[in-house]
Amino acid sequence: MLKKIGIVSRYDRPEALEMVETIIARFRDQVDIFLAPRTAQHLKNKHPCMAIDSMRKAGVELIIVIGGDGTVLRTISKMDDPLPLLGINMGTLGFLVDVKPEDAIETIENVLKGFTYIELSRLAVKLNNENLPCATNELVLITSRAAKMLSFSICVDDSQIDELRADGVVIATPTGSTAYAMSAGGPIIDPRVDATLIVPLAPFKLSARPWIVPGSSKIKLTMTIPEKEAAVVLDGQHTYHVHEHDVITLTRAENPARFVKMPLDGFYEKVKSKLS
Repeated sequence: MLKKIGIVSRYDRPEALEMVETIIARFRDQVDIFLAPRTAQHLKNKHPCMAIDSMRKAGVELIIVIGGDGTVLRTISKMDDPLPLLGINMGTLGFLVDVKPEDAIETIENVLKGFTYIELSRLAVKLNNENLPCATNELVLITSRAAKMLSFSICVDDSQIDELRADGVVIATPTGSTAYAMSAGGPIIDPRVDATLIVPLAPFKLSARPWIVPGSSKIKLTMTIPEKEAAVVLDGQHTYHVHEHDVITLTRAENPARFVKMPLDGFYEKVKSKLS
């Protein structure tokens, strides 16, 4: 039986906050519950709260995330060594959140008795010598000015694979292959495949195509044209400005994202039901 759990919720949807209150009322006598600060703030109650990045040290064993994929990605990005997550879908598409609201209480009852989890690789990111947050889905390099192309080179393990003029590029994990990378024309990758996906965005040459490279690869993006400002966006959550000669380096992150394994987990069924 679990002893401590955390809860993170969307706070712009009343039904998500109502779900938090329902969970607290149902399980507070069985397990210690800690709310993320913003969740506690919007509930305006006196239930214990704790910063997400402090939960592991405090002995929290599981975080319940109530929201959509964005809420999940924000939660993971706040942890260097992510705790296992159980996602309850209060968003729209919800590719990373498996539990329907009507099944939430029964699912949590079962998970509190014990669970296993799957590990999904993340990307460690450096901008020059600065460590940026890890990416669970993708890094997007994109122009800061509409209708202005970027020029940049792409190297994999110190070998240049392309020099492009394009709107940008998506570097995605298998988890992120069903997000922006797919919309940009990239393939869907089974999360069991150890790979990283490189998808140019609107490249200005016919030979530019997506690449699938080993997950252990070191990928470098280098801006090559002066006076062209770009932005690096990580999982749609964090944005950084990039200039000429800046180098973005991506490697496999030391610590993966972790998700509670559900009895009916099935990647292909999920793709079919959510993306058809």
